[in-house]
Amino acid sequence: MHTTGLTVEPIDGLYEGDRLGAALDETRRRTLAIYSHLDLAGLEVPCIPIVNPPLWELSHIAWFQEFWCLRGGGERKPSILDGADALFNSTTVAHDTRWTLDYPKMESLFTYMRDSHDAVQEALARTHGDDRYFFKLALLHEDMHGEALLMTLQTLGLPAPPLAPSDLPSADQAPHDIRFAGGEFMQGTADAEFIFDNERGAHVVKVAPFSIASRPVTQGEFAAFVEAGGQAAPRYWRRDGSSWLKRRFDQWIPLDPTAPMVHVSMHEAMAYCEWAGRRLPTESEWEFAARHDTSGVGRAMAGGVWEWTSSAFAPYPGFTPDPYREYSEPWFHTHYVLRGASFATTPRIAYAR
Repeated sequence: MHTTGLTVEPIDGLYEGDRLGAALDETRRRTLAIYSHLDLAGLEVPCIPIVNPPLWELSHIAWFQEFWCLRGGGERKPSILDGADALFNSTTVAHDTRWTLDYPKMESLFTYMRDSHDAVQEALARTHGDDRYFFKLALLHEDMHGEALLMTLQTLGLPAPPLAPSDLPSADQAPHDIRFAGGEFMQGTADAEFIFDNERGAHVVKVAPFSIASRPVTQGEFAAFVEAGGQAAPRYWRRDGSSWLKRRFDQWIPLDPTAPMVHVSMHEAMAYCEWAGRRLPTESEWEFAARHDTSGVGRAMAGGVWEWTSSAFAPYPGFTPDPYREYSEPWFHTHYVLRGASFATTPRIAYAR
């Protein structure tokens, strides 16, 4: 889902001329660099719900690009890698089976990544205008997986990659509430160069007056909640005498009390709000604030950390799925909406509309 906020570089014109091909090359270099420091052949990864086997995920990225850009989203035209559909289609290959499949040798998988990408670039050069939809989809799909690869390294406590994102910036202001009078606005996206299915159906929403914090909750503020008995230590924290340490990839470093809080579940976010006498914004309130603020909170709402809302992930009016049906539809009503963007999110995904 594209996010509502401010980006660090313009998105307009990304898909014109040779820029889309350059972006596809750039995101593939980023993908490969994230795992370039690991011995993937010897790496043992536990079967847990939030990660994938590294070689499976890398190959899935290549398969997705080939499947949609070269094969039109169908299996009548075979993959250039024999058996790829039975191995790397995330729709049909159950998560837990991905640890036990009979994969080709690692060298063959990397050859597949290279050859399929080259073929996609050749096809892109022959494709123009609206026919480039699937190339745009493959680009953003790979961008999203890049963030998932970084999450895998963090989850497993593996070393940081060569291009690890910088530490989060410290808060430069004391928190205060920003008041909005509310009113009607158009929620959703209607004028972007690429729109995911869950963004379409821009519709008028009426928002009652509300206030929103000028910045995210900091790690120091969350530590006060933990120390008051609000919950046990969050994931990736541990005590160091009277202080706290946090794990960043495979390194334990001192907690930065002024940095935004990260790695918090929905349950933990709601528990903190109850303790602090606050509440999470709705999705509509979050977007209203990001679109209408003139005091700087809009800039604070993108590019730092993902932010929970209290709204369930649900279709907009008139929703119809895109050809890649699994992007949104399977997750409706079972997940909550995150807004903003992470420090690990590419600007192509985090942008204002």
